[in-house]
Amino acid sequence: MNQAAVQRRLQQFETLCRQRGLPLTVQRRDIFQAVLQSDDHPSADQVYDVVKDRIAGLSRTTVYRVLDTLVQLGVVRRLHHPGAAVRFDGRVDRHHHLVCRLCDQVVDVTGRDLDRLKPPRQRGGFLVEDYTIQFVGVCAACREETEA
Repeated sequence: MNQAAVQRRLQQFETLCRQRGLPLTVQRRDIFQAVLQSDDHPSADQVYDVVKDRIAGLSRTTVYRVLDTLVQLGVVRRLHHPGAAVRFDGRVDRHHHLVCRLCDQVVDVTGRDLDRLKPPRQRGGFLVEDYTIQFVGVCAACREETEA
């Protein structure tokens, strides 16, 4: 995400916090900024590694709690895929992902054809509210490594 977009999202986040009566702490702002500036869908531990030197006394627990809050506010998405740590995505618009099954790299994919898919509205009492598609495979770097 480019710097102008990051600044715009941070300003929107500040407004949202004020509207919800939620204190805008240094921890919340810096952790949100770290997710926005990362294109690789970081795990909580990776976010911690980015911000730990900027915030004195920051704990991993605080990072996990703040990320949960950001997800609940709808400004960050939580990504799950089997066998890997939970990852976080600052893009909350509909988009999809390529996931490398060897190194867990996650890459954004957009496509109108994918967005037009109509998931079942209800199946077995489960109401679908949103969806993303994950394509699982092997990235170029891992293919090169395994072929060498």
